[in-house]
Amino acid sequence: MKIAPFLLERWMTRHETHVQFDIAESGILPLSTNDLLAFEPPDQRAAVLERLLNIPLGYSEACGTHALRSQLAATYTRGDADHILVTTGAIEANYLLYNVLLEPGDHVIAPYPAYQQLYEVPRAIGCDVSLWHVGPETGYRYDVAALEAMITPKTKLIVVNTPHNPTGAMLSPSEAARVYALAASVGAAVIGDEAYRWLDVPGGEPFAGPMFDRGPLGISVGTLSKPFGLPGLRIGWIAANRDIVEKCWGLRDYITLSPGKLNDALAQLGLKHRDVIVARNTRIIEANLKVAAAWIAERPYLSWTPPRGGLLALIKYDRQIPSLELADRLAEEQSVMLAPGSAFGYENHLRLGIGQRPDIFAEGLRRAALILDAL
Repeated sequence: MKIAPFLLERWMTRHETHVQFDIAESGILPLSTNDLLAFEPPDQRAAVLERLLNIPLGYSEACGTHALRSQLAATYTRGDADHILVTTGAIEANYLLYNVLLEPGDHVIAPYPAYQQLYEVPRAIGCDVSLWHVGPETGYRYDVAALEAMITPKTKLIVVNTPHNPTGAMLSPSEAARVYALAASVGAAVIGDEAYRWLDVPGGEPFAGPMFDRGPLGISVGTLSKPFGLPGLRIGWIAANRDIVEKCWGLRDYITLSPGKLNDALAQLGLKHRDVIVARNTRIIEANLKVAAAWIAERPYLSWTPPRGGLLALIKYDRQIPSLELADRLAEEQSVMLAPGSAFGYENHLRLGIGQRPDIFAEGLRRAALILDAL
């Protein structure tokens, strides 16, 4: 397979381990193992830690432990542990699904801009990929009528990402139901890339339910990275019909084989305390949204549409400098990361992430202004 360079990941790699103020990050502020243990009742923490320390670091169950898959299955209204395949992050889940479901020449509809994997992997397979635009031209909303116009009898797969990376757009529950019905009308599958599930914006719009819950053509991809602040565990999953899970598992045998055993155990601990983590996330999002809105309002050369859900938004700037050059300057001169819009096909934009620790987030914006205001 020949595939295009992953522009965002290549750029992130240049700066993410060096900057002090990463306000481009796409996930919520990461938790530590101590943070997870602190969610346990005080009289049980020592026993939980001892159990973790005594886990043999051998191979784990190839599809994820039954305990973890059962926890994940319980977050859906249909299916059981056998409908879940634990993967190395959502990125592996999507890669497996594309290679199992698609053949060269198949018609695929994917959102754009988006995490580049969502449309480049089908292209590399040899599919005919139609881009479903979500951006300034649509008011940062999904246009389901535009999707309907793209569907043909040859459409094999529709991909949705809601809340959307990088704009924060969302499908409403009724729009998601319509997307599923449109797919069903031609027998196409629907992958819901639901990396931002559980990341509600305070006072925001209601989330659509998982695509897997809508019926046999629905597939959900999830992750602990974005909504749980546990990206280092590299735990994602597929929720799908058993035949799809079995085929993806068979392909996975040739790639990463199994999740890490300790990672699986820590993932179970995170899911156990989901409500506490969601409440923590809400506090972070609320604080950072308020600071970002005020910071942008003070600068007439900036504009944005705040995220309707999730953690991301595009900031448009009225300055004559390419976004890649500007993002590099911010990182190199002020140790601030704001991702270049060009990585998503939108020049004169920067991607902002509102999941950072609030004091770091506020200082990152202050430092970014030192460059932006002087342009």
